Amino acid sequence: MLGILDLLGTIGANVLSLPGILGLGLGMMTRNWILASIMGGIVGVLEPLLFAGFNFSQVGMFDMAVAVIVGVLAGSLGCAIRHRGATV
Repeated sequence: MLGILDLLGTIGANVLSLPGILGLGLGMMTRNWILASIMGGIVGVLEPLLFAGFNFSQVGMFDMAVAVIVGVLAGSLGCAIRHRGATV
């Protein structure tokens, strides 16, 4: 069973890593909510694979799921910032 500190550490690491930061940046590049979420999700899929050397046997499904969820949420947040912050 996964402990609560492991869960919080995994979520925090993904928020401060590529899915969170790059997902937010990619989401701010578009006003399309679906496209922003898809781009964040793609970053969430690629980040664990990149750090595992593109070896699928080294990637945990829980880590992949958390990275994808964080990427989708970060992309949506970036799109929301773009919508709310745009005055033109």
